[in-house]
Amino acid sequence: MKLILIFGPQAVGKMTVGHELEEITELKLFHNHMTIELLCPFLGFGPEMWELSNLFRQKIFEAVSKSDSNGLIFTFVWAFDSKEDWDYVENVCETFEGKGGEVYFVELEADFDERIERNKTPHRLEHKPSKRNIEQSEHRMRIATENHRLNTYEGEITRKNYIKLNNTNLTPVEVANSIKEKFRL
Repeated sequence: MKLILIFGPQAVGKMTVGHELEEITELKLFHNHMTIELLCPFLGFGPEMWELSNLFRQKIFEAVSKSDSNGLIFTFVWAFDSKEDWDYVENVCETFEGKGGEVYFVELEADFDERIERNKTPHRLEHKPSKRNIEQSEHRMRIATENHRLNTYEGEITRKNYIKLNNTNLTPVEVANSIKEKFRL
């Protein structure tokens, strides 16, 4: 059982890389917007939506960790200045590691201007209806970037199964192949 955690700021390419990685491995993609898009029409981006989203995700993690599945690719935005986010990641890791699974950390970073362009791509908008209001989506990106640290400092993540990639000038296929090769997936 493997859990690939792909994290980084909004529009860095987590889901797109996850789709490519799913194509070349036996892992299934569970991107963060799968729960967000389910709940957002009913609850908006309020605290109730996040509470239910985290509950649904945890139940899915628990079910997959007990199954005979090869594992998951999970994408999310991690605020490194938030103890709550660190605790969340630790809990997710424990869910899989507690059942003998392995967790792999993949951090993506890209230039802000590139992320603004990626925020408008058809692939992103197809899978994330809540991002279709581009002006609002860009505003949320700017606010998150101003209010949180969305990439690590050098040496901050000390796990052995960790890779950090700047994918500003890389294709999603190149990134997915690098991940597969690095972790022998």
